[in-house]
Amino acid sequence: MTTFSMHARRTLLGAALLFAGLAHADGTTPHYLDDSQLRAAQIVLAPPSPPGSPEDLADRAITERIYAEARGRNDAALAKHEETFDVFAFAQVLGPNFDAKHLPHTAALFTEVQKETAKAVKEAKDYYQRARPCPLDACSTDPEGDAKSAKKKSFGYPSGHSSRAAVFAALLGKLLPQKTDALAMYAHDVGWRRVVRGAHTPQDIYAGRVFGQALARDFLANPNLQHDLDEAAAELKAAGIAE
Repeated sequence: MTTFSMHARRTLLGAALLFAGLAHADGTTPHYLDDSQLRAAQIVLAPPSPPGSPEDLADRAITERIYAEARGRNDAALAKHEETFDVFAFAQVLGPNFDAKHLPHTAALFTEVQKETAKAVKEAKDYYQRARPCPLDACSTDPEGDAKSAKKKSFGYPSGHSSRAAVFAALLGKLLPQKTDALAMYAHDVGWRRVVRGAHTPQDIYAGRVFGQALARDFLANPNLQHDLDEAAAELKAAGIAE
């Protein structure tokens, strides 16, 4: 695993901020955040607990208990449904009019945000390489019947669902400030259900929240995204979602 000193990572962050919004050498510009900015956001994350440490074992024990207790309940079914999760899951908060088919500008904005967030999360996961939990030997026995799910394919820290939900909630909160608290609560619930699902530990989802908030801050500083947010705001208002 490639390692970076804290000094090197801070230098990387400074460089990303200095060149934010500038064109690439080939004359193209990133839509929202370029690769260096996505990578630099990792500076907000502390390393996860060392494998096998008392803290690590306690963190995994929580997932073992929650997974065992929640199986067969409604939140477990919802957690399975959320394996594929995008911004329009927030219709749970915003109502049925919050729908991709009727909100093309909003859908385009968040499709790009989701793509860039996924790239940042993958880099962070590959950097820390924290193994996912396998409650009740779930990774081998596959009691949920979904052996192709993401929990079999990638590292655990930070949680991608939790990161993505935090980004979505922050950007939607800018569009719909009256819904800020409800959006944040739903994002927290999405993250927690990854523990219910047995795909992450609490440490993974808390890291995802921090990472997502950092990415959201960087997204909101981008003028391209601000322009697209304005278009999305007008669209939401026309759909009767924004007050």
